[in-house]
Amino acid sequence: MKPQLLRVSLTSENSFSVRRDVVLYFYDRWHYHPEIELLHIEQGSGTQFVGDNIQNFQAGDVFLIGSNLPHYWRCDNAYFENRKDLVAQATVVHFLENFWGDQFLQLPENRPVARFLEKARQGIRLFGELREGVKVLMHDMLTQTGTDKVITLMRILALMARSEEWETLSSSEYPGQFNEADTDRINRIYAYALANFQQKVTLDEIAAVANMSPHSFCRYFKSRSRKSFSQFMLELRVHHACKMLIDGQLPVSQVCFDSGFNQFSTFNKYFKEITGKSPGQYRKEFKQG
Repeated sequence: MKPQLLRVSLTSENSFSVRRDVVLYFYDRWHYHPEIELLHIEQGSGTQFVGDNIQNFQAGDVFLIGSNLPHYWRCDNAYFENRKDLVAQATVVHFLENFWGDQFLQLPENRPVARFLEKARQGIRLFGELREGVKVLMHDMLTQTGTDKVITLMRILALMARSEEWETLSSSEYPGQFNEADTDRINRIYAYALANFQQKVTLDEIAAVANMSPHSFCRYFKSRSRKSFSQFMLELRVHHACKMLIDGQLPVSQVCFDSGFNQFSTFNKYFKEITGKSPGQYRKEFKQG
């Protein structure tokens, strides 16, 4: 798939970027950039796409997205309704892997950090005490200047490198080279899928969105995403069901139909295939903490 190359701007006084975004909704385009991205979602929820991985995101999540790894944060539909009670807020750090010089990460003391940044090429989600510690340090960086800010970034990376409280997101086989010319096409596909996954989307329909023949679209989508469009839609529907099972009290049968499945048996089958649990077990385990 062809994401958009995003240009990250810097002032002459800064070698990397730290900012807090307060917006109606998050970064609603499939994009990538050479900078590594450290992201703390402070407010907001929705669906994230990192490489070939699809998951839900929510307030409190912290991610490290490697250089040139495509990603897309799409807030829930409610954030697009101009509601005064909803806002999306995040602290974002962007830095080039070599912004401190080509040799710094080659020092023997920094090799664990260099290895961890290699893992970040698949995208990383933090959890546990590591996530909470990184949140505090990211908050500190918003008001720091000069060397203090650089030292705090190094502290964050050192914490990550010696912790095991993280998981990779995308597969290691996900391609790392892209052509900007196809950006609009993949964004049209994603936007249409996200708007319509609760109903049947035919191959002819989505191929028309991409301005391709059905046969060409199938080859195009699978060669870029490492999955068929039908599998992509199943994952969207299952992750939406996960959110509904966590957030509400609707019976599982209603969650099934509201997530775009027409048969309860099909819903159970694919939910367990993707999450490893039945819908009822998933809800029960979440409530138990």
